[in-house]
Amino acid sequence: VESVIRPALERGAIVLSDRYLDSTLAYQGFGGQLGIEQLLPVGQFATGGLRPDLTILFDIPVEVGLARKSAAETTRFEAHFDRAYHERVRGGYLALAASEPDRWIIVDASAQQEDVLAAARAAILDFVERMAPAS
Repeated sequence: VESVIRPALERGAIVLSDRYLDSTLAYQGFGGQLGIEQLLPVGQFATGGLRPDLTILFDIPVEVGLARKSAAETTRFEAHFDRAYHERVRGGYLALAASEPDRWIIVDASAQQEDVLAAARAAILDFVERMAPAS
């Protein structure tokens, strides 16, 4: 955050990240059942309180997402967890999105790849347009 993200934001850059504090909350907090109330203060300290302006959740039913992965793509980490864990992670992401609907966009990732990409692109362009200074 301090060496990459904040300097980029200070330069006026748009920062894209595939993981951030929400991932920790979903995977360790909800999935691993460590508790959001324990993780959130640590995460806020680690990020200096910096929060994303927009978060896109590519949502897919657990069974569909797991079926898309080949055995060669499955890591030791993923192989260790059962379906219930993945359901808790998905539920956690959906709960986080519901708690801040102005920040989160949920994209149906079970749709065709082109449609998923188009929905994400539209969300990003809409966000950038809304954030652009009026001329």
